[in-house]
Amino acid sequence: MPPPALTAKVTEPEPAPPPPPGVRPPKRRGVELTLLAGAVLISALGHAYVGLAAGAAGPRASTSTPHYAAALGAAALLAHLAVRLRAPYADPVLLPIAVLLNGLGLVFIERLDLVTPGEAGAGDQLRWSGLGVGLFALVVVGLRDHRVLQRYAYLSVTAALALMLVPVFFPAVNGAHIWIRFAGLSFQPGEFAKILLAVFFASYLAANRTALALTGRRLLWKLRLLPGRVLGPILTIWLLSVGVLVLERDLGTSLLFFGLFVIMLFTATGRIGWIAVGLLLAALGAYAVGTLEPHVHSRVEDWLNPFASIDRGEGPGQLAQSLFAFAAGGLLGAGLGHGHSFLIGFAAKSDFVLATAGEELGLVGLTALLLLYGLLVSRGFHAGLALRDPFGRLLATGLASIVALQVFVIAGGVTGLIPLTGMAMPFLAQGGSSVVTNWIIVALLVRLSDSARAGGGTGGPA
Repeated sequence: MPPPALTAKVTEPEPAPPPPPGVRPPKRRGVELTLLAGAVLISALGHAYVGLAAGAAGPRASTSTPHYAAALGAAALLAHLAVRLRAPYADPVLLPIAVLLNGLGLVFIERLDLVTPGEAGAGDQLRWSGLGVGLFALVVVGLRDHRVLQRYAYLSVTAALALMLVPVFFPAVNGAHIWIRFAGLSFQPGEFAKILLAVFFASYLAANRTALALTGRRLLWKLRLLPGRVLGPILTIWLLSVGVLVLERDLGTSLLFFGLFVIMLFTATGRIGWIAVGLLLAALGAYAVGTLEPHVHSRVEDWLNPFASIDRGEGPGQLAQSLFAFAAGGLLGAGLGHGHSFLIGFAAKSDFVLATAGEELGLVGLTALLLLYGLLVSRGFHAGLALRDPFGRLLATGLASIVALQVFVIAGGVTGLIPLTGMAMPFLAQGGSSVVTNWIIVALLVRLSDSARAGGGTGGPA
């Protein structure tokens, strides 16, 4: 029989009781529709302002403002109808934030299209966004209970591993093996792998959270050395993240996958020691590959001295141009269409789109964007806290953490806080795989929040 202290730790606090029978929280779909109208209006006004600022270049815009507003409004209405039909108790803020971020991303890409002849990325991004909204509606309508996903944990991790390894056999793009290019189309499978890994992590940790928290030999700082059968998957994930880094030369994906697992492990066990261990292992892996792998090492060197190319008389590199753009933006920005962040080059619409926002919207606009991301993440965490089943709680935490980690890694890279990683800013940057994946993440968060509010966190009505 375990000692009293151990027994006390095993006992979990009583969850909040569900609402009394027949009592439901307000649906608040009218609030969501009003916020959606505001999001579409803000995006349409931004699009119109970009066209006016472009002047003579305006006719080269890939879409006119009325067509853009109609397309974005139709997509928002489709998503709203899906939520109203199948997830009426969902958080009313999640969908409007996604629509606003996606709409602003289209505005920034359109603005950069006008100064890059021969490149029309906004039209393609709008079509990818439409596909993403369609999949959002499909997930919300088709997935009635999130707990169904727990049955496919090992299928999910198998599919995720396959998606991560396939790009290794294709040519590198900009030094990284993260793309599949076929018949003129490009596809980034790692974007979809992160959702599958979140499902697997949530399922594995929900099933083994007691063993992870309490078994094994006690070490320093309230940390336990776990048995091999429990520790094995943790070490495997760490080795996998380093392997992805070595084979694909993709620092961002490795940090995202490993950070996701560490956050979910901490959520499942409540032991802060795992955060320390995770940071240590990630630092060791990043140092080793950053030293030995030439592509990653060059990015580290650029981070340590972003103005070295200027000193050598070669002109500013991408990171230096990004820093100049943020500095030129000042407090209120130069105004949409009046910046020079296009000088960054080929990555201005993808890796460095945040530099355009910083230069043309200033510190105030950039802060507003980051607050939108923060609100989206916090709503995801709130849905996890409200859920009563461990799998749903961990899945909501994992999905919200994916968005948070991406924003941190990308914003940190373009501002010089950490080395550049080459990832796409959620919804804001050009990238079909990225925008589709983020719409699926929002759909799952909508489903989880509906389950939390409708059924007292038990999974909702069947």
